[in-house]
Amino acid sequence: MAGDKKSKRQARREQAQKKENQKRLITILLIVLGAAFVLYAVLAPTLRPVAEVTTVETHERYMADDNSMGDPNAPIQLTEFSDFQCPYCKRHYTQTEPLLEQYYINTNLVRATYRSAGNFISQGGGTESQDAAMAAYCAGDQNRFWQMHDALFANNRDVENRGSFSVQRLKAIAGTVEGLDLDAFNACLDSGKYKTRTQDDATEGTRNGMQGTPYFVITYTVDGETKTKTLDGAQPFSEFQVTLEAILNELGLK
Repeated sequence: MAGDKKSKRQARREQAQKKENQKRLITILLIVLGAAFVLYAVLAPTLRPVAEVTTVETHERYMADDNSMGDPNAPIQLTEFSDFQCPYCKRHYTQTEPLLEQYYINTNLVRATYRSAGNFISQGGGTESQDAAMAAYCAGDQNRFWQMHDALFANNRDVENRGSFSVQRLKAIAGTVEGLDLDAFNACLDSGKYKTRTQDDATEGTRNGMQGTPYFVITYTVDGETKTKTLDGAQPFSEFQVTLEAILNELGLK
């Protein structure tokens, strides 16, 4: 009888130990699965294939200085608040900007400055707008802002927050910019050096009435008084022409 009781106690102990081992195994598996999930979340963006990158021919901007072009003493200052993901901003870049350069910027009448809209498009859905703007500013550290500007618009795939401007792809796009030191560029982008600058861009744009991109703020001074006009959206060159010619008349330059 004593032997039978001992055997039963032993069996219960072994059963309890078996259950304890199973609990430990389940706990370990859950920890491993959780760690794997976190690791995947961190690495997944870098593991996705990078979409093919387009190389674009660019041109030197007249009197370029970082994100500005044109004579610093031009009577009219034009600031564009833009987003490299925005198809309307791309339309302005391809259709209107070249004519503005030809007739107003290259003739010392207008100085143009490109500023980002921060994370305007990406709000609530990623950071590609802001990351692309930071990439342009990082290229500007090496006097390649406008070359990167052109490369970014050429690689806008007209789908927002779907990888056009993932960090990986931004670095690949930078590789198409002639003369760009990629190690310095990558370090700048990874550091988030220009995050505050892009946020300040958005704040300034909003303060000036920006509700969409592209948005243009035009300033000039008459008899010591600074005046401001704005243009909203991808307006045709003719609309800019009407506004700029009226200002030049007001300045007595026409």
